[in-house]
Amino acid sequence: MSDAMTIAAQLREKAGKGASRAMRNEGRVPAVIYGDKKEPISIHVEEKVLRKLLNTGHFLSSVVMVEVEGGEEHRTLPKDVQLHPVTDRPMHVDFMRLAKGQKIAVNVPMNFEGEDDSPGLTRGGVLNIVRHEVEVHCRPSLIPSELTVSLKGLEIGDSIHISQVELPEGVEVDWGDHDFTVATIVAPSALRSEEGEAEGEAPAADEVPTTGQEGDGEEGKGE
Repeated sequence: MSDAMTIAAQLREKAGKGASRAMRNEGRVPAVIYGDKKEPISIHVEEKVLRKLLNTGHFLSSVVMVEVEGGEEHRTLPKDVQLHPVTDRPMHVDFMRLAKGQKIAVNVPMNFEGEDDSPGLTRGGVLNIVRHEVEVHCRPSLIPSELTVSLKGLEIGDSIHISQVELPEGVEVDWGDHDFTVATIVAPSALRSEEGEAEGEAPAADEVPTTGQEGDGEEGKGE
């Protein structure tokens, strides 16, 4: 399960683009805490600390304890991080409050292991990952850091569906009537064949019809 993260925050006294720009110039990132049928709170956090949490790779799938100055603490799930389109600098963060016992939907990365135990892969097959992440439903305390899929025994042409993925206790995937594919084992030659068909490859020389050509048996002679 993902460990809870912690970040300190201060209340925002001023709103608007000018105030937000000034905060960013001081190394702070504007943010808001909302949800749980309570009034939203405008805050700002230190950019360096936020960047460190973002670099973990699972910030958006982890519980984050936001400690607001004055001793108030909020148990949240980050829902959105706005990044600068050029520099990727964080510009704004949305934190959603978590109610006690509340179930949430969150994307969790897929982890594939046991490549050496897959006959298809050891013979040169390629792992084609269809879903790098899957949305799961669970309580915040049960959010898994990843879903592990075993490739043991898989041959070329085999597919792994979500129903075959072992889920931790208390974690669910709502796939309804569509048992979607998360990965397949394909042959490199099959991939090249598909590309060739899409491009309309010319026929091989021995496949070109020869009927009607002069000097090629009776059909090539005049009557």
